[in-house]
Amino acid sequence: MYNSVRVWLLLLVLHTLALAVVARRERRNVLFIIADDLRTSLGCYGDTVAKSPNIDQLASKSQVFLNAYAQQAVCAPSRTSMLTSRRPDTTRLYDFNSYWRVHSGNYTTMPQYFKSKGYFTMSVGKVFHPGIASNHTDDYPYSWSIPAYHPASFRFEKKKMCKGEDGELHANLLCAVNVTEQPGRTLPDLESTDEAVRLLKSRVGDDTPFFLAVGFHKPHIPFRIPQEYLSLYPIDQMALAPDPDVPKLLPPVAYNPWSDVRRRDDVQKLNISFPYGPIPKDFQLRIRQHYYAAVSFMDAQVGRLLSTLDQLGLADSTMVVFTSDHGWSLGEHGEWAKYSNFDVATRVPLIFYVPGITHYQQNWLGMSTFPYIDALTQSELSFKNDKVIRNVVELVDVFPTVSYLAGGTAPEPCPDVSFQEELCTEGNNLAYTFRHRERRVDEEAVSFSQYPRPADTPQVNSDLPDLKDIKVMGYSLRSWDYRYTLWLGFNPKTFQVNVSDVHAGELYMLAGDPGQDNNIYSDSDHSVVMTKMASLPRTVSLQMRMRLQLLYLTAGMKTGRRKA
Repeated sequence: MYNSVRVWLLLLVLHTLALAVVARRERRNVLFIIADDLRTSLGCYGDTVAKSPNIDQLASKSQVFLNAYAQQAVCAPSRTSMLTSRRPDTTRLYDFNSYWRVHSGNYTTMPQYFKSKGYFTMSVGKVFHPGIASNHTDDYPYSWSIPAYHPASFRFEKKKMCKGEDGELHANLLCAVNVTEQPGRTLPDLESTDEAVRLLKSRVGDDTPFFLAVGFHKPHIPFRIPQEYLSLYPIDQMALAPDPDVPKLLPPVAYNPWSDVRRRDDVQKLNISFPYGPIPKDFQLRIRQHYYAAVSFMDAQVGRLLSTLDQLGLADSTMVVFTSDHGWSLGEHGEWAKYSNFDVATRVPLIFYVPGITHYQQNWLGMSTFPYIDALTQSELSFKNDKVIRNVVELVDVFPTVSYLAGGTAPEPCPDVSFQEELCTEGNNLAYTFRHRERRVDEEAVSFSQYPRPADTPQVNSDLPDLKDIKVMGYSLRSWDYRYTLWLGFNPKTFQVNVSDVHAGELYMLAGDPGQDNNIYSDSDHSVVMTKMASLPRTVSLQMRMRLQLLYLTAGMKTGRRKA
């Protein structure tokens, strides 16, 4: 008996090692999943309110980047930036109204790169931002082998579909529905999951590797979701944001007045003053309840997708990437929606499942990798993240990392000026982080985000100004210890930023102020720094200038550094 157990264990080890060797040599399929407006409100990111068992299960078999940041907290600029691995100042897309190939440069996208390497590339749901920003084709045929799929029911998303207390239909923010009463008895993310499942089934037995991108619309507003998911979050168990008031020292230019939320019928009835008027507390609780319910609904669709991958025998040959385009404020700083440089708007989940590297398959033992978990009927399960990276990374890092881990090569780093370069990356290949456990804080690791404004004070179009209306650009550096933001003069005709035209600044020490509520930026200190830096050559990049400024401003400060 003892010898047979030893033999069985030896065979298990040899089989696992053999799988690892094969996994490292073969090209992997890619399942790329992106949610819309999803902050790190997930169990695997330490949120004790969220019920996200399927994503948590994925994270337990993946590498989880705990501090990943978007380059601009709004849909089209962020998605274009991530999928091209170019920053918004290179794509020159700050709104929804231009196509980068025409407006800026003919940059190669991540799916286009895979397509050029012989992959069959497919898009379902919201991957690129639809409309002008992706040439009304989701960048087909450049990026995709077949035309992108969009769910037919999405056309009802902004219409009056929400039954109010008066029995009439309204275009509400809070819109939990009986799905059987909706057009087609379905919702966009349900349709997208059905199509993604169909496409996965079509790839079984095909030797051509695939790249399937699936974009879920939730938890983007309106919160038109199946009503049963509200039961996971009883309203009497919901709490307000820990910092629901506008910080006293927040520069007016930094505030986003959440105009898209204000336009919804049920919010208009509240008669909230512009721009700072607070939402009544009872309604705040309901917004938070509906957001979390939307997250759980989206999690269920991820679960359906992953369980299908598993059942088809594709989990051992397909890497899975899960992320979001940006976060969403849930009342922090008196703000709602995205449209800012704060962590709640820029920080996103970033999860990499790589068979043979983050997880060794055990299908031969009859064990399922991704069994579907129904949060509505099953008791809560507990998952543990096996490997996490706490140092700061960015969404521009996704393209080079995915291309390398899938068995290919990563694009080369871009030169300082890269408008004429079709293929290069302004991010980093994070593949090295998969080879060993993180042991220390990387002080050099930073993220850069930015956000445009039309004026120094909140306007109706402050959240999403058209390019021609942009007057100020807020550039934000996020390191382990600090968030440092400068609001600088910007010329939308020349795309030039005036580094000496400082409209406002923000500096937060994260060890004692993780919510970024206590702005310690000083105009006088910054003037001294600007004097010291006057001798820098004009060719020094804005990112490098801000790094140096932060070093000067924080010299001697006690950070109370957190452990990695």
